[in-house]
Amino acid sequence: MQQNVKSIRPFIGAENFGVSRSFYKDLGFEEVILEPKLSLFRRQETGFYLQDYYAKDWIDNTMIFMEVDNTDDFWNELQTLQLPEKYKGVRLTPVRTMEWGKECFVHDPSGILWHFGEFF
Repeated sequence: MQQNVKSIRPFIGAENFGVSRSFYKDLGFEEVILEPKLSLFRRQETGFYLQDYYAKDWIDNTMIFMEVDNTDDFWNELQTLQLPEKYKGVRLTPVRTMEWGKECFVHDPSGILWHFGEFF
């Protein structure tokens, strides 16, 4: 296939759409409301769709990796947001170093596991 790929945007669900919308704005994403139950959240050229739909099995098995320039700096900024104090169910896991790179983890209010990391 010869088409130039411009982006990839996963669809994720939310147990409480309003809470998840606030969480992702606090995490630094800009929200573009597309429909009453669907928003695009973007940060620079990266984005994903958040929908007002919850299926526990789906959410419990959703993981997203987002590459950042510096995982340690990202982690330090992440800690200042106090997301676990603001949002029930949010969990943060500190940076770990593996042979391929570094990553830290965030469970969103619905339980989606985000990996934020960098490659060596």
